[in-house]
Amino acid sequence: MSAKEAALPATRAQSMTIVAAASLLMCLGMGMRQSFGLFMVPITGDLGLTVSDFTFALALQNMIWGITQPFVGAIADRFGMRIMLMLGSVCFAAGLVVTAFATGPFSLLLGIGVLIGTSLSCTASNLSLTATSRVVSPARRSATLGMVAGIGSFGTFLVAPMAQKLIAGPGWHVALYAFIALAAVMLPAAFLTGGVDKVADQRSAHKGGAGPETFREVLRAAANHRGYVTMATAIFVCGLQLIFLTTHLPTYLTLCGADPMLGAEALSTIAIFNVGGCYLLGWLGGKYPKHILLGLVYVLRSIFIAIYFMSPVTPATTLAFAACMGLLWLGVIPLTQGLVIQMFGLRYLATLSGIMFFTHQVGSFLGAWGGGLIYDYFGSYDHAWQLGVVIGLIAGTAQMLTDDQPGSRKKRKQLEPAPA
Repeated sequence: MSAKEAALPATRAQSMTIVAAASLLMCLGMGMRQSFGLFMVPITGDLGLTVSDFTFALALQNMIWGITQPFVGAIADRFGMRIMLMLGSVCFAAGLVVTAFATGPFSLLLGIGVLIGTSLSCTASNLSLTATSRVVSPARRSATLGMVAGIGSFGTFLVAPMAQKLIAGPGWHVALYAFIALAAVMLPAAFLTGGVDKVADQRSAHKGGAGPETFREVLRAAANHRGYVTMATAIFVCGLQLIFLTTHLPTYLTLCGADPMLGAEALSTIAIFNVGGCYLLGWLGGKYPKHILLGLVYVLRSIFIAIYFMSPVTPATTLAFAACMGLLWLGVIPLTQGLVIQMFGLRYLATLSGIMFFTHQVGSFLGAWGGGLIYDYFGSYDHAWQLGVVIGLIAGTAQMLTDDQPGSRKKRKQLEPAPA
């Protein structure tokens, strides 16, 4: 019997420690990652780069994140999360160091793109929320996932204004040095989150006598499940819309003549409203069909984007738009994680979420780099946001019309708690 098979269910103290550490890890990692758009103007100006040079580095980051996520998830499912979480924290700090000393596009691609992109596979939402899912009961899971995702987003509320003030004062190099200090705090948070390796997850505590499915069987079932395939395809629009905004909204506001601080304030507003939005959507996901809620998120985002970009840019309209988007920002995470658990159980959650996340990152790649290319070619962002709106409406409608049921009677039995 392996150590993992001999593990006992988490105590209340263990659960609280793991959930708190996972929240801190997400708070720091996602807070820094969603603030990189603030560096576009000063870095491109100092290093003599184009907008598309910088956005390609961010696009590569998202693509590397998506490509490596399924493999990181599979390794974590097989060998444990702690080693992957800690390696990811070290890789994040290394990427920031390379970026701080960048002299041209290649070092920027290596730092922001390759190193930080790889680190996000280990330290961002997938592994942190998988750890959370394994130490909370099914009844509390959806709301808790929403809470952790919301706390994770709170990092942007703290990090973005700090970064903008440092950029406007001492400069972007000092802002990146501050990021390196924050990355150092991620290491102990990763170690504590990895404590989930030593406890049995809630699936094991309730699965009764049913044996776990093999990795190959789960992959085959996922490929043949219409609901999973639709969700994995539709989530493309999530990455496209969100990364387009975090990357290009500060620059768009500068082009409109707004105070540069407004971009940081908008990102902070998104973050603070996302805290409530994540918890709300997590709570709603425990009461109403998750696939319907997920589709509505995509549709509402698209509507708000269209209204904002067709309206005059003022501080009031920008912050109102940021608040609306914040309510719908990372609330997709508890919904998608919950749907994967609902369809296939917990055993290969990190792997299946990672595979689905690859599509998300293809959208992120196009949202970051494609937005830059469109701006460089047309001199405006009009065609970029229009394309994002159309794709969002199509994806949201398809998501609401799909299937959300377990793929077989065996899976349905595994999701049911054993009789008391």
